[in-house]
Amino acid sequence: MTGAAALLSVRDLRVVFDGRHGPMIALDGVSFDIAPGEILGVVGESGAGKSLTGTSVIGLLDPPGRIAGGSISLAARRIDNLPAEEMRRLRGREIGAIFQDPLTSLHPLLKVGDQIVETILTHLTVSRAEARARALQLLKDVGIPAADMRIDHYPHQFSGGMRQRVVIALALCAEPRLIIADEPTTALDVSIQAQITTLLKRLCRDHGTAIMLVTHDMGVIAETADRVAVMYAGRIVEIGPVDQVTRRPSHPYTAGLMASIPSVHRRNATLHQIDGAMPRLGAMPSGCPFHPRCGRVLPLCKTVRPELGAGEHASACHAPLPEPSHV
Repeated sequence: MTGAAALLSVRDLRVVFDGRHGPMIALDGVSFDIAPGEILGVVGESGAGKSLTGTSVIGLLDPPGRIAGGSISLAARRIDNLPAEEMRRLRGREIGAIFQDPLTSLHPLLKVGDQIVETILTHLTVSRAEARARALQLLKDVGIPAADMRIDHYPHQFSGGMRQRVVIALALCAEPRLIIADEPTTALDVSIQAQITTLLKRLCRDHGTAIMLVTHDMGVIAETADRVAVMYAGRIVEIGPVDQVTRRPSHPYTAGLMASIPSVHRRNATLHQIDGAMPRLGAMPSGCPFHPRCGRVLPLCKTVRPELGAGEHASACHAPLPEPSHV
């Protein structure tokens, strides 16, 4: 995908956390694009920088974290350097957010309909009656049964899956062009996960919404995303179309993630695990950050950090996995 076609364009994003012993680099040169109507999955272990990337895009990075380099642009307009009040208006109007725990996004003492109505009135020029009608339609669109009655219920009166649907309606109510979905299915059972991912795909198809889907679940990515960015230690180590990355991974870390997914075709097979753990921010190894855990490590890997290659499917690896012989 070309940068000209991108709705969201992130270039060389660098985020640091200032500590007693100096700044610690949490994101180091992260670059990607998302086109209108596209779902980009961002996957990796805890601590890889997935959620931090989404938080940076949406302008919710709290001190001592700060953007120390790079740029974030929405529809060719740079947004990472906007004043706080302007970013707040943009966040509701142009960028929506769906978080892992819907209770953190919903006020427990306000009816869900009132919360959606107030958000609509904040960002759109409509009457209260029009806002309520729109809120009701949104609840119907996201699959809330008996929406005309449930609109006046409180968050605690909904199940976890239904609350997540309400949060999606809240994220959509001002018709944003971009949604940051941070682990939106993690706390839900498998059947509800499937319903939510289907709903996200329908939003892209019907409204042209661009979605950045942050998750640790490679299975959800494989079922939902158009492209996937694999993150490790604050960097993208592989990015490309989801079919290519999941079926023919180039980076050993991506291959390890894929091998850890249970398969109905491998009965009684032992699940693969990646030995070791993600390095701490203050103790990054030299060279490739993954080399202490990699089974394909070369001497070069220990001293020279690989850069992300160019092209539709690219990886940052000195010893990429070979293409399967049947391809």
